[in-house]
Amino acid sequence: QVQPVESGGGLVQPGGSLRLSCAAAGIDFSIYTMAWYRQAPGKERELVAHISRSHNPTYAASVKGRFTISRDNAKNTLYLQMSSLKPEDTTVYYCNAPKSNYLWFFSWGQGTQVTVSS
Repeated sequence: QVQPVESGGGLVQPGGSLRLSCAAAGIDFSIYTMAWYRQAPGKERELVAHISRSHNPTYAASVKGRFTISRDNAKNTLYLQMSSLKPEDTTVYYCNAPKSNYLWFFSWGQGTQVTVSS
């Protein structure tokens, strides 16, 4: 299975910014809708944002206006630019290609930890 590699997380203060990356090698990246998810221990996985093959983005209400999803098909890379970060954004972020509800094309990677704290 294809396993994406997430990176770019870290510790930032409230109001700060961070850019996450998701790389998926060995595939035709351009044919997939791609999505960012986040999941904290004991909580359900949350769809943060997704972007279509035509680069059309959609966002969860909780991040709309603060996060920007984008993709570079030539680099097989998905990005999430996060700004105005809040403590409630703290969790592990993952990427995948949704196939349908509760089904994904790729296996789950390790994720990247985002911590927003003063």
